[in-house]
Amino acid sequence: MTKLIVITGVSRGLGLAMTEGFIQAGHTVVGCARSEAAVAKLSQQYNSPHDFMVVDVADNQQVKTWAEQVLSRHGVPDLLINNAAIINPLAPLWQIPVEEFDRLIDVNIKGVANVIRHFVPAMKEKNRGIIVNLSSGWGRSTSPEVASYCASKWAIEGLTRSLAQELPSGIAAIPLNPGIIHTDMLEICYGEEAAAYTAIKDWVKQAVPFLLKLSAKDNGMPLTVPV
Repeated sequence: MTKLIVITGVSRGLGLAMTEGFIQAGHTVVGCARSEAAVAKLSQQYNSPHDFMVVDVADNQQVKTWAEQVLSRHGVPDLLINNAAIINPLAPLWQIPVEEFDRLIDVNIKGVANVIRHFVPAMKEKNRGIIVNLSSGWGRSTSPEVASYCASKWAIEGLTRSLAQELPSGIAAIPLNPGIIHTDMLEICYGEEAAAYTAIKDWVKQAVPFLLKLSAKDNGMPLTVPV
């Protein structure tokens, strides 16, 4: 059965890998990213029924417009994945410029809330769908010089598990730790040492079937992709 999968942050990293993986598995992907070039490339590479738009998830009005278009064109998603996130350059918390800190909070926390705000009412009306909010190992533990990112991912854990208690029985909200994957974001943290961790191509082989098997019984469960 073909599923409709909505993913934020599809321009690179895990978002791009999931997009390609779900499409290869025969599912329909609707995604967004801030990069016009990346969205244009994806739109050229994957034709209808796949659908990609330029959206800044931190902008509530942009998300509202996007959600209305998605729901009108494609209907309610079977799987809604809040993947879009950023990380600040490594630094003690007090040295992170206020603009950078604010932007991270706007994308990583408010962006997730914006997407939920404009998709979940339609999912509730149909009483179906799985919401996956990507967390992190740093949403369940801490390290120095990533305080802002930790704060955002701990917030996602709490937000998601609280949301799970608010949903009807046919819908699930799941905080998902993807594991430690060699991405551009990981290179910001670990530099050359990032290459020692799981490659995206290996991760996505495990992540796609794992995500497709999630169901309403997983509601509120803090899960981790097995790699």
